[in-house]
Amino acid sequence: MAITVDPEPVWDQPIDVPEKWIETVDEKVAATLPQGSQVKGIFPYGASYWTRTAEIKTEQTDGTSRSFFLKVTQNDVGKAMVSGEYESMKALHSISRELTPEPIAWGTFSQADHVHFFLCEFVDMTDDLPDVEASMKMLAELHAKSSSPTGRYGFHIPTLQGTVPQFTDWTDSWEDFFTKSIKIVFENEERSQGSDEEVQRLCKETLAKVVPRLLRPLETGGRHIEPRLIHGDIWDGNTSTDIATSLPVIYDATCIYAHNELELAPLRPVRHRMGKQYVKAYFRNFPISPPEEDQDDRNALYCLRWDMNCSTLYPGNLRYRKMCVEVMKSLTEKYADGYEGWAKAKGEVVSR
Repeated sequence: MAITVDPEPVWDQPIDVPEKWIETVDEKVAATLPQGSQVKGIFPYGASYWTRTAEIKTEQTDGTSRSFFLKVTQNDVGKAMVSGEYESMKALHSISRELTPEPIAWGTFSQADHVHFFLCEFVDMTDDLPDVEASMKMLAELHAKSSSPTGRYGFHIPTLQGTVPQFTDWTDSWEDFFTKSIKIVFENEERSQGSDEEVQRLCKETLAKVVPRLLRPLETGGRHIEPRLIHGDIWDGNTSTDIATSLPVIYDATCIYAHNELELAPLRPVRHRMGKQYVKAYFRNFPISPPEEDQDDRNALYCLRWDMNCSTLYPGNLRYRKMCVEVMKSLTEKYADGYEGWAKAKGEVVSR
């Protein structure tokens, strides 16, 4: 599989949320703090592409100091971002309290009905990557302990990849869910970057041949997978180490109940510092889904969805599209016979 390196950052646009929204603590935000909290100050903290973020320092009724993390967004997309993050983090935290900050609330400012916020426990983190073995063990345990409340793939509210809503409708089969999801991603990318005949052809062939070939075998021939709660955006920008506990911590979630291996998609690009060593550690704690020989190409397909969404987020920047074209060329050439060709070669009954 050809790998294209993306050496330059794409964080080339200013934050469009005015800094004034984190200069004071809005009444609605203050009302969500623990009863009796006295606000001692609010300070800009961290970096975020589409939001403003801050630390709120408080004194509690027992005299102890406690901090909270505030994220502020704007307009309808911003509202969907913070509501989706809150529900995502709440779902994750209910399973793994050690791995995730406690979500407190989301809501709308009293000062401005177009300004929205997400509030959670403040975790003081290092600048280091999380420990490989510990982080992947805890992530695998989270997946293993989770189960879909409906027994289906999806999520109960929309969640966003960056500023783009992802498909979350409850769906019975993983192949159907992923097909609908990546089709929407392809359509979004075309609207963002413009129409291209080669890209259109490759997307069509990927949907017709590659997706069925790599995903249908997961749920046929006596094989079975279950929907697992995934964070949805695990990479070095959304993971760290808690200074107080030395344990891994994950945040900025965009959850769905999915095939657990979808979680590993952002660990594939070589531009990320978290890579193959994390994938290998994960599979030491959660077995590869059969057919095991398809795992790496499934990961490439899952990463294609992730990178195409990245392309959508940066109109006019074609780096991600070029990478995706190379991946689709490789996969469509390798799996030109699709699922039917594979099933016949394996002596399996062709399903659907």
